[in-house]
Amino acid sequence: MSIDREALVRRHTVTDAGCPLTVGNGEFAFTADATGLQTFAPLGTQAQWGWHTMPNPKDHVLDDALTDYDGVTYPDLYPATEAGGWLHVNPHRLHLGRIGLDVAPGAAIGRSKQILDLWTGLLSSSFELDGVPYEVETVCHPERDLLAVRVAGGAGIRITFPYASDGWHTTADWGRPDRHTTTHALNGSRCDFIRVLDADHYYVAAEWTGQARFTSPGAHEYVIQGDELELVVEFCRRPPGPLPSFSRVRTAAAAHWERFWTSGGAVSFEGSGDPRAPELERRVVLSQYLTAVNCAGSTPPQETGLVVNSWSGKFHLEMHWWHAAHFVLWGRPELLERSLPWYRSILPRARETARRQGFRGARWPKQVGPEGRESPSEIGAFIVWQQPHLIYFAELLRRARPGALEDYRDLVFETAEFMASFAAGGHLGPPLVPAQESYHESRRTVRDPTFELAYWWWGLETAQRWRALLGLAPEPEWARVMDGLERPLVRDGVYAAIGVEPYTIRTDHPSMTGALGFVPPTPLIDPETMRRTLHDVLADWDLESTWGWDYPMLAMCAARLGEPGTAVDALMMEAPKNTYLASGHNHQWPGLLPLYLPGNGGLLAAVAHLAASRCFPDGWRVQAEGVVTMP
Repeated sequence: MSIDREALVRRHTVTDAGCPLTVGNGEFAFTADATGLQTFAPLGTQAQWGWHTMPNPKDHVLDDALTDYDGVTYPDLYPATEAGGWLHVNPHRLHLGRIGLDVAPGAAIGRSKQILDLWTGLLSSSFELDGVPYEVETVCHPERDLLAVRVAGGAGIRITFPYASDGWHTTADWGRPDRHTTTHALNGSRCDFIRVLDADHYYVAAEWTGQARFTSPGAHEYVIQGDELELVVEFCRRPPGPLPSFSRVRTAAAAHWERFWTSGGAVSFEGSGDPRAPELERRVVLSQYLTAVNCAGSTPPQETGLVVNSWSGKFHLEMHWWHAAHFVLWGRPELLERSLPWYRSILPRARETARRQGFRGARWPKQVGPEGRESPSEIGAFIVWQQPHLIYFAELLRRARPGALEDYRDLVFETAEFMASFAAGGHLGPPLVPAQESYHESRRTVRDPTFELAYWWWGLETAQRWRALLGLAPEPEWARVMDGLERPLVRDGVYAAIGVEPYTIRTDHPSMTGALGFVPPTPLIDPETMRRTLHDVLADWDLESTWGWDYPMLAMCAARLGEPGTAVDALMMEAPKNTYLASGHNHQWPGLLPLYLPGNGGLLAAVAHLAASRCFPDGWRVQAEGVVTMP
């Protein structure tokens, strides 16, 4: 019996979440407060193309932030130098514009009710402001960077544009009206805006229906006043054309989301005896929505997606797997594939990085903006586990679409060439910072982390397999490196995190468990030793210091070891960083990192693997359609 997809999704309609909610399409997103707009909180309006660069009067370049490590240079002079600081935070994502109700300061909201209909993508908000009732509908166009809203109640709609911010987790600077310009041209019920921030610019068009009065009460502030308004606002890199009506946008969004929910994979836990099943199903459904909105664009996402900035809005390429690999496992390979042309666009930079350091192939950066230039960091510059990700993505896509073999062969081979060159002596590092970043102060001596060794071997072996599938002879140097790669260190019967002192620090990511789970089986990892390692971690690890994707990683490890009960226990472990809000967001740090999409994506990858491999314990009733196992 097939899953009733609509019933599955509607079971988890978000009602009165008590936290911001987002509508979007992977390229553009708008996050709203309880009014369905951004009336009381300057929440994010972001697009994949929306970036800004602060002036660079001293012409800082990456060479100004390099340090020599035994003949190999790394950009680690952040926060130590001015050049490193500027390069670290530029470019940064923009808040494209705040759209909220025009209400008096101190207006009190009451009797609020809010529904995010996942099946149609419509956010409906009803509330009172100082006793006056309002109804607001908010929806995003599925293919354009366009928001449509309907407001009934009498308040006008205020559009405000900020300056950019290069802060770690801030998205806008509302205190510098003189640093940017907004010009507008009014034509009947449409207004076109041109935004200029230093050397960057973009366009905005707003069109409304109904009797309304347009005013500009201050710099960068615009109010559309009417008793009942339908407003459509589009944000563009180039002057926008005609705008659709609110009803057309709402209809297009409903059709898009119905296709989304009915065309990909689905997993239902309805009827399970385990009381945790409804909560896991809720997390799965909401994570599908949130990653489609935030992580399915033309560039890799930032860790907080299009909701709010983190790390100046830049991508962390070691997190791209956690954001987006699951799309293929859930039968939506095109949502991962959208972002892969970006890697080819920065291939010249990646080759140059490898060449500058004396390696062959292409070395992919860690923290980066759309231009592909590495951000200086005393941690990020030494992280390497993003390198095999591109091979993993390509292999996922090859399993889903045979044509991927030709499409991505160059990226796979360039990546493998760097990996073989980097490990030519049989070791990884030093210098190196592993996925478990607890060792960053020891980067000059860190060597041979367990997870990275296994992932390196698997990546090279997969690249060799691609050569065979393409009718090419094996690459001798890759084979030599695989054969000579150091075996992970075992101490007291369990895998150490790294191959040198201090061996294992029991904080941050328990990354050694990813060497069998996240990474498929390899000759480097003994399952029984990994079983002891997994249970050693579960018995005594500092959970306060973990991150949201650690719990899916533990579940993947348990699944590979044939322990379904342990896998589900890991996914549902009660821990601060394994909390999922009513919105579905994986909460991390109050105030600093309120959401963490790698946790959502990791959850989806783990559940797809468990469901497709029938690795759920007794008492669980699992219906799965269109999901596949990890490699």
